[in-house]
Amino acid sequence: MPSLKDLKNKIASVKNTRKITKAMQMVSAAKLRRAQDAAEAARPYAERMTAVMGGLAASVGQSASAPRLLAGTGSDKVQLLVVMTSERGLCGGFNSTIVRLARAKANELIASGKTVKILTVGKKGREQLRRDFAANMVGHVDLSEVKRVGYANAQAIAQDVLGRFEAGEFDVATIFYNRFQSVISQIPTELQVIPAKFEGGAANALYDYEPSEEAILADLLPRGVATQIFTALLENGASEQGARMSAMDNATRNAGDMITKYTTIYNRSRQAAITKELIEIISGAEAL
Repeated sequence: MPSLKDLKNKIASVKNTRKITKAMQMVSAAKLRRAQDAAEAARPYAERMTAVMGGLAASVGQSASAPRLLAGTGSDKVQLLVVMTSERGLCGGFNSTIVRLARAKANELIASGKTVKILTVGKKGREQLRRDFAANMVGHVDLSEVKRVGYANAQAIAQDVLGRFEAGEFDVATIFYNRFQSVISQIPTELQVIPAKFEGGAANALYDYEPSEEAILADLLPRGVATQIFTALLENGASEQGARMSAMDNATRNAGDMITKYTTIYNRSRQAAITKELIEIISGAEAL
């Protein structure tokens, strides 16, 4: 059984840990509001842009003049997986859920005979995927020095991906991230960005486009890729802060439970020690 001094040191240590987790929880709560507002503000623009491009894509169809970003290469042999995670830990299962989805996709593609290449955004995803897919990793984007993600960061990632596509390094690109739903709920999401895929898109009959739909799509599609990546980064940012806030709240409560437990053991041990000393004193007095 640990001594009274050991128990006292444990209680002090857990109290210090609780102070840290409580502070991190409060910081995450403050950051969450800004990140959530940014993610929610970006959704209408991204959805509207996707709807416009979907309408244009439906009009262009599979014509020979369709942009390559829409038509694709005609093959799906080489797949690029862009896995977006956080630069820092202590956010519960936030990173693990994204990596789990990406790992399952990679294993599925490899099992079907496809070539898989992985581009990671965020240190935590790279660390986890490197264990199983070190040979498949072709690049990494470090955002550790970025305090607030902006469109320029997404544009840089998009240019990297588009450059690889133009160089013929892959046929299909898919991004993986967490979509923010609430503080306790983030949805692991898989989204194909090259070649572009749109659901619906038949509502462009009211519009006449100049120049041609193909020319407009050729200009919009690269922006669309950057917008989708930017939206994913914002959703990830809000999800990360929500997950960290929830994880730190749980850690703070667990620390409180441990303090209560150790304090009870300490009081019982101290009481037992006092009782033992009294018995020894009384026994000595009776012996005299």
